[in-house]
Amino acid sequence: MNEQLIIFDTTLRDGEQSPGASMTKDEKIRIARALEKMRVDVIEAGFPIASPGDFEAVRAVAETVTGSTVCGLARALEKDIDRAGEALKNAASGRIHTFIATSPVHMERKLRMHPDQVVEQAVWAVKHARRYTDDVEFSAEDAGRSDLDFLCRIFAAVIDAGATTINVPDTVGYNMPWQFGETIRQLIERISNADKAVFSVHCHNDLGLAVANSLSAVMNGARQVECTINGLGERAGNASLEEVVMAVRTRQDVFDCDTRLDTTQIVPCSRLVSNITGFPVQPNKAIVGANAFAHESGIHQDGVLKHRETYEIMCAEDVGWSHNRMVLGKHSGRNAFRTRLEELGIQLETEEELNEAFIRFKYLADKKHEIFDEDLQALVTDRGMEKINERIKLVALRVCSETGEVPRAELTLSIDGEERTTVAEGSGPVDAAYKAIEVLVKTGADLKLYSVNAITSGTDSQGEVTVRLEKGGRLVMGQGADTDIVIASAKAYLNGCNKLQDADQRAHPQGVADV
Repeated sequence: MNEQLIIFDTTLRDGEQSPGASMTKDEKIRIARALEKMRVDVIEAGFPIASPGDFEAVRAVAETVTGSTVCGLARALEKDIDRAGEALKNAASGRIHTFIATSPVHMERKLRMHPDQVVEQAVWAVKHARRYTDDVEFSAEDAGRSDLDFLCRIFAAVIDAGATTINVPDTVGYNMPWQFGETIRQLIERISNADKAVFSVHCHNDLGLAVANSLSAVMNGARQVECTINGLGERAGNASLEEVVMAVRTRQDVFDCDTRLDTTQIVPCSRLVSNITGFPVQPNKAIVGANAFAHESGIHQDGVLKHRETYEIMCAEDVGWSHNRMVLGKHSGRNAFRTRLEELGIQLETEEELNEAFIRFKYLADKKHEIFDEDLQALVTDRGMEKINERIKLVALRVCSETGEVPRAELTLSIDGEERTTVAEGSGPVDAAYKAIEVLVKTGADLKLYSVNAITSGTDSQGEVTVRLEKGGRLVMGQGADTDIVIASAKAYLNGCNKLQDADQRAHPQGVADV
């Protein structure tokens, strides 16, 4: 039988470090449940020392997930490791992931430590983490630019100290596939106690090689890959979970290992992450892009109709796409609605939440002829955004945009239960609406991003708007969806405003740690 390839998902930690992708505790729980349903082996839930909010999110995920190991990241420092241990205290299966930099530039310029000190600190950190759990992972940050002899030395030492997983990160995406694979092979061959640990890789995509480097490492003995849904992550992102998993699953003639994942959950999980973070998936993205299994060329269409494998190396159904779908519209009943949500991996906790969602579905169905899966995802996510904090609610919005006239918006908001109305002008209807919101809310935030994405095709499509607001170093993402793009824009901005006013919302974790 083939060996198991362990999938370590870091969407909730490294993925969250993408600018604007910060997630609330409830959003992390939703994604963690989807990852658990997919049978991901290890879920890195966050960096507990980063903030009280991140600590609470890791603890909540640890108390919720039972089918996957829940992991917390910690620098090789006592306060970090203690905080991670506390967050994971109630986990059915918990792991502490501790790290320290090992490349010359990091040791000299960032840590200002000698190599001997780095080894000593790494060994101490692993031993300290073992006080909380037997499952300890050690990472050598920037291993891709580290001296091979030094990596052999520090890895051998931390394995002796009790590390059960050794992670070799290409932190800045610097390596070439053949080079990285050779590094993994030599480490496993040269380290005398290598058999006492699982070797892992964590590759970044700065040169577009994260997946290639990860697969090269697997070919050379790595048995854990650290990756994210949709390739989300710092800078250019991480290795894409769906691409790594399906490459190994599809090419079993090449790989002597396989994952235990339920791959039919890949597309639903991809959509969930995209909706929560506001990062749309590009249409030509492998596996989960809208065009991944689409054929327009007559030659391709003819071939697929005659025999699917002429142009498809995977079954769309195997990763969660469905060719035969139940059409939902205004005449659809509650059971069909509930069934389709379950098929999409959307879990509503109570009957009351289902009833609320069904009412919103009917309202949308009156405005659209046909409801698509993407509409359902947006409908549920939009409500989830509102529930983050309902201090500020949209009551009414009227805009006037006419050739030769200055666009004008009349806005009514409910702020802490009190309705307030104002009028503002702008360069366009959205700008006027946003200026009206600022008159009433007075956030003083800077709008760093405004993005509109059509959820489905057609002129009756819902528009999904994502905004990124910044104030005093805090970066928050707001999202809203509606068939009226101006209303969607207002919803997104108000969602961001609510987050800025929410004291429980933490600062963005970017810059605190990068493995």
